[in-house]
Amino acid sequence: MKHLLDIKTAGKPLVEADKALIMIHGRGADAAGILQMASHLNVSDYALLAPQATQHTWYPYSFMAPAEQNEPWLSSSLENIRETVQWATDNGIAAEHIYFFGFSQGACLALEYLARNAQKYGGAAAIIGGVIGEEINRIHYTGNFRETPVFIGTSNPDFHVPVKRVYDTEEILRDMNADVTVKIYDGFGHSVHPEQIAIANELIFK
Repeated sequence: MKHLLDIKTAGKPLVEADKALIMIHGRGADAAGILQMASHLNVSDYALLAPQATQHTWYPYSFMAPAEQNEPWLSSSLENIRETVQWATDNGIAAEHIYFFGFSQGACLALEYLARNAQKYGGAAAIIGGVIGEEINRIHYTGNFRETPVFIGTSNPDFHVPVKRVYDTEEILRDMNADVTVKIYDGFGHSVHPEQIAIANELIFK
């Protein structure tokens, strides 16, 4: 499949790699920026795929807004991630060797995509995120992660992502047989804690 999306790449060429990491940037950021995070992760032998959001945002309102307010952007962004995954699988990367890393809005999108498309993946690290919507509608979340490791790290408090939504997301993913680790950092702020990277490397990118 020839991908028509705006996907920045780095790392090992996709056709030569055994593993792929899909990196999802936050609101106002870009694919090139999130790819720079890879230098801190144990992913030197991975193909790195970073889709670029239109106008630097995956959806216009808070991830806690009523879901319909973020449409059609949310559905389009989820399809963007699905096509990025498909591009990897079309190039011979098995789903269990596909990994995810997302920050803030990108972490929310990653977690929402995963919860809607549960299967055995390599793993996921979500820094400051949770599943999307004012109300959680579990009808969207079915399937079995078959013990896929997922790490969610966040700050408490966080202006964008309430800790309760992080815990609710943990419960949803656990119920779908994901191996979830959550780490809360009191008063750290809306950024990536160095320990989060260390945990991601230990649990996910090992």
